[in-house]
Amino acid sequence: MAMQEQARRPGRRKGEKPNPIDVHVGARVRLRRNMLGLSQEKLGEAIGLTFQQVQKYERGANRIGASRLHDLSRVLDVPVSFFFDDMDPVRAPAIPAGYAEPGGAEAFDSDPRRKRETIELVNAYYRSEDPTIRRRLFDLAKALSGGVERAIEK
Repeated sequence: MAMQEQARRPGRRKGEKPNPIDVHVGARVRLRRNMLGLSQEKLGEAIGLTFQQVQKYERGANRIGASRLHDLSRVLDVPVSFFFDDMDPVRAPAIPAGYAEPGGAEAFDSDPRRKRETIELVNAYYRSEDPTIRRRLFDLAKALSGGVERAIEK
């Protein structure tokens, strides 16, 4: 009797890199979660998952299904299209599955505007209801950054 081959689920083979689209969608989940000040654990509880699963989604290691993406959009209070924003619509479909776009996730992570520190700073700035204090903070940040630039030039 010939041994029947075990049916393999379609998807990535072990060791293959995540699809760049999955990485992008996961990064957008992480961005919005951080903007709202939610931990991975709190987001997981809201959609019935463990923080480890949220972590895998955010890294792009696990693909997010349509129903789960809908749940995430509801909890994170954004349209589903938010997760695909900033994606190059011309290049995205042409990227072969399993090949990471050079600098994709790394470039996203290195953008200072997407770091938790930046998001917390902006949130703290807008929590101040006094426009005079906000203006002083703004002027201080500009003065400090100018000082750093001048020190680098020397």
